[in-house]
Amino acid sequence: MKKLAVLALFLACTWVNAAPVHHCAAHAQKLAEKLLPFHFGRDERIAIDKSVKVMSPIRNPANKAQSFDVLEVWGSVYKGQYKMHFIYAQLGGDCVLMGQEILEHASL
Repeated sequence: MKKLAVLALFLACTWVNAAPVHHCAAHAQKLAEKLLPFHFGRDERIAIDKSVKVMSPIRNPANKAQSFDVLEVWGSVYKGQYKMHFIYAQLGGDCVLMGQEILEHASL
């Protein structure tokens, strides 16, 4: 009985932690690898996290009936950590980048 409970708990945790994979995740990852060097220049201390998180969609400011997908990628330069958002149009299988933002993760 204990084995069954442990298995059920494991499966539940696996299911909850399984994040959906967005069709533009690889594209966002490649853009993140270019965005940090664009801001800081070439630096061997730049590192990009391999995970891509799907965030809540945002409304298109030009047309409230449309939404954009937001993908989040984290990166670092030496001791600084940066959160990058890549904003994509919802056009089926196409990855049309509509915007990007980068914010240093720091407590001032």
